[in-house]
Amino acid sequence: MKGPLGMPDRTGLPFGDTADFEAADRGLIDAGDPVVRNEAGAVVWDNGSYGFLPGEAPETVHPSLWRQSTLVARQGLFEVTDGIYQVRGYDLSNMSVIEGDTGIIVIDPLISTETAAAALALYRKHRGDRPVVAVIHTHSHVDHFGGVKGVVSQADVDAGRVQIIAPEGFVEHAIAENVYAGTAMARRAGYMYGAALPRGPKGGVGAGLGQTTSTGTVTLIDPTVTIATTGQELAVDGVGWSSRWLQAPRPRPRCTSTSPTAGRCAWPRTPPTTCTTC
Repeated sequence: MKGPLGMPDRTGLPFGDTADFEAADRGLIDAGDPVVRNEAGAVVWDNGSYGFLPGEAPETVHPSLWRQSTLVARQGLFEVTDGIYQVRGYDLSNMSVIEGDTGIIVIDPLISTETAAAALALYRKHRGDRPVVAVIHTHSHVDHFGGVKGVVSQADVDAGRVQIIAPEGFVEHAIAENVYAGTAMARRAGYMYGAALPRGPKGGVGAGLGQTTSTGTVTLIDPTVTIATTGQELAVDGVGWSSRWLQAPRPRPRCTSTSPTAGRCAWPRTPPTTCTTC
């Protein structure tokens, strides 16, 4: 069935099922500030600009995209399970935090240093000023590594106080995609995520997997530990896990997910940081 402007109507779609909304709100501790600025005061992220989303989908937006965006725009610090937290709605991707014996492990520190630092500050506001002892990049897309210097410094990595863990070939693919093909990829991202669109029912409503991309400072630190095979085991700060390779649809370091083998399970459900679409 088609509605106005050729958009599908709600007939036959299970919009009455609100389980996803209940799941999206589960574990919320603090929504935090929707606006993130750089040192010059310019806005690099504004999740509050999507405040128009609650309610029925307008005629100009596919109803499923409207529903998805309403879900994805939920932001804040969430407790996933004991000792595992996520900061959502602070960039295109989510940043996960696993608490170890003395510090924390950060997984996928967003696109920009500014959003990553804001996400870490929100976590520390409620869980204390725990040091970052490791950062895991699940793969080589910028929304999974660009904010790394917002959570750790190059000096701490060089001194051995922080480990940077990534798939084999991570740097090669990150540079190939974001430097060698950087101009084309930036143009693609502009169309794909619509960061420059005005927010509203006739503009930007969301990008499906996240709301849009932040526009802050992108950074990179070389990995100190690489994952090359499924089953490779690591232990950091009392948290142990085995790694798993996932085949990607195009050449790049394949996505990894982690499943701790000591103490507790970090991923009681499909890992939220594993991305096969972006």
